[in-house]
Amino acid sequence: MQGKCGFKGTQLPMMVALCTGMLFIVYRTTLFQYEHTEMEVKMHPFDSIKESAFASGLLNNLPRGIVRPNSDMELKPLWSSSSRSKTEVDASNRRYLLAMPVGITQKRNVDTVVQKFLPENFTVMLFHYDGNLDGWWDLEWSSKAIHIVAHNQTKWWFAKRFLHPAVVSIYDYIFLWDEDLGVQHFNPARYLDIVRSEGLEISQPALDPNSTEIHHRITIRARMKKFHRRVYDVRGKVKCSDSSDGPPCTGFVEGMAPVFSRSAWYCAWHLIQNDLVHGWGMDMKLGYCAQGDRTKKVGVVDREYVVHKGIQSLGGSGKKSSSNDESSKRHSGGLDPRMEIRRQSTWELQIFKDRWNKAVKEDKFWVDPFRSIRRRKPISDRRDKEKRSHHH
Repeated sequence: MQGKCGFKGTQLPMMVALCTGMLFIVYRTTLFQYEHTEMEVKMHPFDSIKESAFASGLLNNLPRGIVRPNSDMELKPLWSSSSRSKTEVDASNRRYLLAMPVGITQKRNVDTVVQKFLPENFTVMLFHYDGNLDGWWDLEWSSKAIHIVAHNQTKWWFAKRFLHPAVVSIYDYIFLWDEDLGVQHFNPARYLDIVRSEGLEISQPALDPNSTEIHHRITIRARMKKFHRRVYDVRGKVKCSDSSDGPPCTGFVEGMAPVFSRSAWYCAWHLIQNDLVHGWGMDMKLGYCAQGDRTKKVGVVDREYVVHKGIQSLGGSGKKSSSNDESSKRHSGGLDPRMEIRRQSTWELQIFKDRWNKAVKEDKFWVDPFRSIRRRKPISDRRDKEKRSHHH
């Protein structure tokens, strides 16, 4: 009897260890499958669109294997001497997109910018808002770029209509830049190395402190840093401290030089309002597209920085914003184009805010992903302050 009990006593720990091991294996397998699925969704976000289209019945008359839910901006030859297209996109190669609104008055600066990007496997797309396309053909790279012409349209108007996520899905990162950026101290390859290594889904190059226009302190270059995610500032209307958990203190980039990962752009494109073409207010909400915690996934790169020249070309003369433009007023029936654009932008900002608030109120299932962070923050801040007081 005692021997049998002893046998059962030794069998029980073995069974517990075996069950624990099996549960651990199941857990690890499930976790791997989940992470693999998440990675697949990020790399191929349009497969789900394909599946939903089949579910809706819209594609039922097509065999699944023939359906291609995405496209790209790569130029193709009219014919090829080999059976395999020479310009076929190699999925193993990283590709990037530089998209800029441009006017002929900024041709020289745009040329300088493009020359920096082309060697790093960038596709270049130019949005010609002044209707002048012929003036660009003398540039060697112009025939290799994508040119889209629409008179007096903004960057966000072009982006909403021509940068649909399904069209730009092959690009790892999308640079949606203004035309008045100086790139003397900027290297695209080094910039991308930093963005990838630090896990920044949304970013921008820092602005040289001597830039003509700087609107938010967080965008100013910190000379001793590689990059930064937040700023500390007790001056002005907005006070930025350890307790700050949102824009413009952290989780923020400005609209003149944003850089998006593929997944972040998929979200950001849907955030752009089709009729609000100036994009004001959107920069405060871009953190919601950071694919995680905006205080970690959004950042400003200091090591590779640009100069914001503050040249207002759209609706103006292509001179610095501080210059008077009487000729533009005469051509606009006595109106000041820059003043009218600013008035329109301010109106659009209020519309955007109202739409966001309405959407939040009406979506009963939406939960602000950053609300819990705001609730937890004061506790950690008090602990930090206590630590600092002990050190002193």
